Amino acid sequence: MTELAVRSYRAEDRDRVRLICHETGFMGEPAAWMWRDRESFADLFSAWYTDHEPQSASVVTVDGVVSGYLLGCEDSTRVVSGGGTMGHHIVRRGIAFRPGTAGIIRRTVTDAIGDAVFRHSDPRRLEFHDPRWPAHLHIDLLPEARGHGIGRQLIRRFFEQLADHGITGCHLGTFAENHAALAFFESSGFRRHHEPMLAPGFRTRTGERMHSQTMVIELAPTT
Repeated sequence: MTELAVRSYRAEDRDRVRLICHETGFMGEPAAWMWRDRESFADLFSAWYTDHEPQSASVVTVDGVVSGYLLGCEDSTRVVSGGGTMGHHIVRRGIAFRPGTAGIIRRTVTDAIGDAVFRHSDPRRLEFHDPRWPAHLHIDLLPEARGHGIGRQLIRRFFEQLADHGITGCHLGTFAENHAALAFFESSGFRRHHEPMLAPGFRTRTGERMHSQTMVIELAPTT
C-alpha cells in the first residue's frame, strides 16, 4: 500500500523540490518543452522560498520520497523580484541564447514591451501586493501524490500557520487556462480577483498567449 505523509520542509529536500518545480512547471506538466534549463526555472520559481522562508514550506512524501510541496510566504513584499534572477542567468549562463530557453526569454521581452505600448495589460499588476492578502503560496504535486486530498492538507497546514501569526489574507497566481487548478483553488476557498492578465512570454502548446489569474482568500485569525 502506498504511504503518503506531509511534513515540514528540510534543507536536504531542496534538490527534490527543484526537480518537482520543473517537472510540474507547466500547469502540472513538465516545463521542459518550453523552458529546458531546470536551474534557471527552479531559481525563479522555488529558490527564494526554500532559501529565505523555509519555515513556511511543507512537503509531501510518497513511500518516503518527496513528491510534492507547498512553498509559502507570509509577507509578499519580502520576495525579491524575478528580474534579478533572470538577469543572473542571462549574463552568467547565457539562457537568452540557448536553444531551450532563448524563445521564452525573447517572447517575454517583446510581449512585455508590446503589452505596455498597446495597453493590453498593466505589467505592474503582475507583481501583486495588497495588504488585505499579504501572504501567498505555490503548490505543486507529482502525479503519484494527486487525488488523495494531500493538496488541501498542505493548504490547511499553511493557513493554520498564517492564522497563528495573525495573518488574515492570502493570495496566489495561476494560469487562467489551467481549469483544473482554478477549480481546486476555488474548492479550497479562494476566489478570483480581477480579470485575467496576459502573461508575458508564456504560450499554450498550440501557440496562444496565456493569462495570469490572481486568486485571494480571507482567513479567520486564531482566537
